[in-house]
Amino acid sequence: MTEIHFVVEEAPEGGYIARAVGVDIITEADNIPALHAQVRDAVHCHFDEGKTPSIIRLHYTREEVLAA
Repeated sequence: MTEIHFVVEEAPEGGYIARAVGVDIITEADNIPALHAQVRDAVHCHFDEGKTPSIIRLHYTREEVLAA
């Protein structure tokens, strides 16, 4: 695996939640710089040495609800 993708959402209580696509990794942080560090750490902990993806892609999503 050369890349791993995460979908990042704003948490209802504040901060961010990142969920990996196709791999059981979920992490959270209060801000974007901390999220970057948490995602890197989670990826390195999940994969065996030498099998870690070389690229981590973060896809940010945001939900808005508007009155009709």
